Amino acid sequence: MLIYLIIINTFTFIVYGVDKFLAIKHYYRISEKLLYLFSIFGGALGALLGMFFFRHKTLKLKFYLVNIIFLVVWVMV
Repeated sequence: MLIYLIIINTFTFIVYGVDKFLAIKHYYRISEKLLYLFSIFGGALGALLGMFFFRHKTLKLKFYLVNIIFLVVWVMV
């Protein structure tokens, strides 16, 4: 389980970086639904770290709340 969480969080962190890059270059973006799915499946910590590190989606309160809620859920699991 620990290895799964490390992999999904690392991948989610990278996806946030890629989405930020695509946003800067004005290319097609990764959908918000997909970003939420990564959080739901265990990547909430990677999502929060990606938000802060890449300064991406930081103005959207919904992303904070969803990621924090799922981080708490995964910690309890």
